[in-house]
Amino acid sequence: MIRATLATISTLLALALPAAAADDFIAAPTLRASVTVTSDVVRVGDLIDNAGSAALIPVYRSPDLGTTGTLTVGQVLSVLRAKQVIGVMTGDIKEVQVTRLARTLASKDIENAVAAALERRFGLGDAANLTITFDRSVAEMRLDASNSGALQPVATRYDARSGRFDIAFEIANDGNAAPTKLRFTGIAIETVEVAVLTRDIDRAELLKSSDLSLERRPKAEVAGEPASRDRSIGMQLRRGMRAGTPIRAADLVRPDFVVRDQAVTIIYQVPGLYLTTRGKAIESGAEGDTVSVLNLQSKRTLTGVVTGRGQVTVQGASQSAPMAPAVEQTSSVKRDNVPAAAALAQSLIQTPTAEIAQAQIPQVRLSQAPAKSE
Repeated sequence: MIRATLATISTLLALALPAAAADDFIAAPTLRASVTVTSDVVRVGDLIDNAGSAALIPVYRSPDLGTTGTLTVGQVLSVLRAKQVIGVMTGDIKEVQVTRLARTLASKDIENAVAAALERRFGLGDAANLTITFDRSVAEMRLDASNSGALQPVATRYDARSGRFDIAFEIANDGNAAPTKLRFTGIAIETVEVAVLTRDIDRAELLKSSDLSLERRPKAEVAGEPASRDRSIGMQLRRGMRAGTPIRAADLVRPDFVVRDQAVTIIYQVPGLYLTTRGKAIESGAEGDTVSVLNLQSKRTLTGVVTGRGQVTVQGASQSAPMAPAVEQTSSVKRDNVPAAAALAQSLIQTPTAEIAQAQIPQVRLSQAPAKSE
């Protein structure tokens, strides 16, 4: 009976020993080859796995925000032994890299935040049209990784006369920490995109693509609507302008087809009649403009519409004075209008001193279309 009881006890002990050994097993601390931290100190728990109660013990100052530092295994083990952490498994690790996480604010991000805070306020326009210049150079900024909130403006001041701004921002942190405060000062100027002359341009020149560049200029420099580059090509300036001058829409005019004192062809046109003679422009004009021209034969002033380069058309209803024909004067008349055309031609060629009865039209060539056969 005793022997059977001892055997049972032995069996139970044999079964219980593995479980007890498993409960008593403690995983060995193991060194990490790569470590990332968010605080300003590196702790034992950051360097090794299974640090136990020693995990929160600080051992190193963290690298600068957004940078990585390197430690040899010997350096790490020496510091850990000083903190009573021994038996660390290193495997084949030769060095340990420690990286401090950070939130990076690029200079462009800060510039955009300032422009957004000023947008459509204090008489300014869209943020995209604001040029920001800081009092101090704003390079890339690194903040603690816990600063996860947006750049929120909490105080904004702007002087429209000088363009100076003073803006305070806050960035919310993870947890209950107080927000991070940032302040920027400088000058903000509203700009416009405008066509600028690349060389001196005279009044009579047509603008070409190579004569223009597209730039952003302070809005105050461009009084009125700025001219676009595409709109300016092929146009003329109202006056000569120097290189570097921004062009306004009001500075542009359609190109002159007729220039003052230029020899022009005067056309007299009514249904069934087309007469031309020589003349001289008394004023300049673009296509479609009404200008005055001098009939060189009769010395009379006529008013007509510019219809082409060096060409002015005088309509029958708007004739202000009769014309005298030039040597190369021509006409084209339909057969049915021959009598009326002859009378009209006679009235057109009379000079101020000639009598109507003595008017001759030997220089007018009438071309009569052949009559249709019955």
